[in-house]
Amino acid sequence: MRESPCLLPARLARGGVSLSAYARQGGAPPSSDETIRLPERLIEAVMNLIWTPAQLAMLAKVVDLNGFSAAARALAVPKAAVSRAVADLEKTLGVRVLERTTRRIALTSAGRLLYPHARRIGEETDAARAAIAKLREPEARPLRVVADPTYGRVLLSPLVPRFLEAFAHVPLEVALDAEQLTEGAWDVAIRTRPPADGSTRQRLLGAPPALLCATPAYLQRRGQPERPDDLRGHDLLTPDAALLPEFRLLLERGTQRAEVPLRPKLAVDDPAVLHAATAAGLGVGLLPEFLCRQGLATGRLKPVLSEWTVPPAAALYALYPAALESDPRVQQFVDFLAANIVPALALPVPVRPPPIHPSTQDFAPH
Repeated sequence: MRESPCLLPARLARGGVSLSAYARQGGAPPSSDETIRLPERLIEAVMNLIWTPAQLAMLAKVVDLNGFSAAARALAVPKAAVSRAVADLEKTLGVRVLERTTRRIALTSAGRLLYPHARRIGEETDAARAAIAKLREPEARPLRVVADPTYGRVLLSPLVPRFLEAFAHVPLEVALDAEQLTEGAWDVAIRTRPPADGSTRQRLLGAPPALLCATPAYLQRRGQPERPDDLRGHDLLTPDAALLPEFRLLLERGTQRAEVPLRPKLAVDDPAVLHAATAAGLGVGLLPEFLCRQGLATGRLKPVLSEWTVPPAAALYALYPAALESDPRVQQFVDFLAANIVPALALPVPVRPPPIHPSTQDFAPH
C-alpha cells in the first residue's frame, strides 16, 4: 500500500474500523500520529481515486507522443515514473493497455477503450498546470516556437523581428529543429502535418503552391517536357509521399486534367535537400514555390510545364497545446502568422527568367 501524507490526513491501517478520533475532535481530521482503521476494499478504492487520474494522464501523453521518453520530457518527470504509472494502472485495471516492442507502442483493445477518457483527463491536467504556471510566471517565460528548418528559415525567420517589434511584451524562444516537433516541449509548432490527437489545436496557415522546375543544363541534356506524359522519360525529384504505391502527380490546365504515375529518382522528406538536388541538375524537381523564387528570378532554374498547375504538396499548420488555447500570447503569435505567412505564400513567381548560359548553372555531367 502506498501512503500519501499530503493527501491523506492520517495513516490508513488495514483491518477493522475505528473512527473515534473524529468524534473526539468534533469531526475534524485526526492528528498525524493517530490511526484510522478501514476495510481493505475501502483502502484500495481510496488509493485508486488518488492515483488513477495521474496514471491516465501519463498514459495519454505516452500515446500522444508515441513513447515513454517523449512523455517524460513533456511532463518533466523521470522516464521510470511514467513507466511505473502505466504499469500500476494496468495492475489496478487487471488488463494490459499497451503493447510494447523495441520499435513501437500500440494500444490494446482495452487501451483503445480507455484512451479517450485518459486523453480528456490529460487535457484537464495540462490546462490546470498551464493555469497555475501562468499565475506564477505572468509573461516571464518566453513563448517556445519550433518549426521545420526549411519552412522556419524561409518563412518564419523574416517574420520574427516584425513580431517582436509589434509585441515587445512577448519574448520568443525559436528552435528550427525537426526532432523537437515530436517531443512536445513547445508552445507553438509550425509543421506540414496536422495533429494526430485531440490534445493539440491547429490553425491552417496556408498551402504552399508547388511547381515543377529544373536547371537549364538538365533541360538542355534531356529535353524540355511538352506534355505531362513526357515526365515519364525524366528523372523526377519528389517529396517522400511520392514513394506511396498509389501516388500520382496531378496536373491541371483549364478544364484539362492529367495524372502521371511517379517513379522518382530521389524522394526525400526535406524540401531543402530536394531543392539542392534540383539546383544541382539531377532532375525535374517538385518543389514549393517559395524555394524556387530566387532560382527562377536569376535563371538558375526554369519552370517545367509552366502552363500546367500542380496542387500543393502539403498544407502548413500552426499547432499549440489545448491547454494554451486561452493564452493571449499564443493567440497573438498564431494570428500574426496567419496574417503574414499567407501573403508570403502567395507571392507571384516569375515564369520567364532572363536567359543565362546553361553550362554555368549546375555541376551535373554533360
